[in-house]
Amino acid sequence: MLVVVLTLLAALSNASSSVLQRRAAAEEPEGGAGLRQAVRWLGRVLLRPHWVAGAGLLALSTVLQAAALGMGSLALVQPLMAAELLFTLVVGSVVFHRRPDPGIWLAFAALAVGLSLFLISAAPTVGRSTASAGLWTVAAGVVLGAVAVLVVTARAVRGAPRAALLGLASAVCFALTAALLKEMTGRFSDGLGALLASWPPYATVAAGAVAFLLLQSAFRAGTLAASQPALTLGDALVSVVLGWALFGEQIALGVRVVPAVAGVVLMGVGAAGLARAPLVSGSWDTAARRPGTDSVRPVP
Repeated sequence: MLVVVLTLLAALSNASSSVLQRRAAAEEPEGGAGLRQAVRWLGRVLLRPHWVAGAGLLALSTVLQAAALGMGSLALVQPLMAAELLFTLVVGSVVFHRRPDPGIWLAFAALAVGLSLFLISAAPTVGRSTASAGLWTVAAGVVLGAVAVLVVTARAVRGAPRAALLGLASAVCFALTAALLKEMTGRFSDGLGALLASWPPYATVAAGAVAFLLLQSAFRAGTLAASQPALTLGDALVSVVLGWALFGEQIALGVRVVPAVAGVVLMGVGAAGLARAPLVSGSWDTAARRPGTDSVRPVP
């Protein structure tokens, strides 16, 4: 239960960070085209209180997620982090005073029910706190190979298929980043000096940076509705596999696979629906601007 609470708090913190930083971006008038203007605009955004508060919440989310991974299984924590979409909808509704339409609430319910059904049916168990170097070598090779194939395939297509493939590649990297973060928490008992002298912290930063860049590429390739289902489901499912392969975590099989699969399907439907919501996709700023002005107004 403590692991669930920590993970949900991490998801809430991450969602709040996203909303506040998007609010900061929406409040800052565009400074025109060109690199210099873009850098100036970014510099102003980074100084806004909403952005600073969002950055603090993002750091808090990382700490909470690390704590959850230190005590619980990767196969539990990462799927549960999908609750960030639900929290983004709720927090965004409060901050921007916008009421989601009934279709968005149905997507909200689908994701919530699907997530609950998957976790209850799969019932992931806690495994080892660390993995051997040999297992990490094999897992890293497979993951990086899969990411390379997805990226190369994405280059051959356009629009929604490219966004979905890049979103899936980003999800694989995010799952790897979470697994590396779990490895780090398992090594905390060795002391900070020993941890900093080992490879996991630097591999975590590298994997996270690649995941972030792939995610930005997915956003540029197509709409969030195209990339979000692959991102949400890919992160959850790859995390289950990495938890089993690296840390010996187990999930329930047999007849319980049926409701677990149904839960995955509902998660995909819910993620696709929520990704179309302005409160989640970040397009509320264009909808909330008064015509002919650069200011942002709440939408009743």
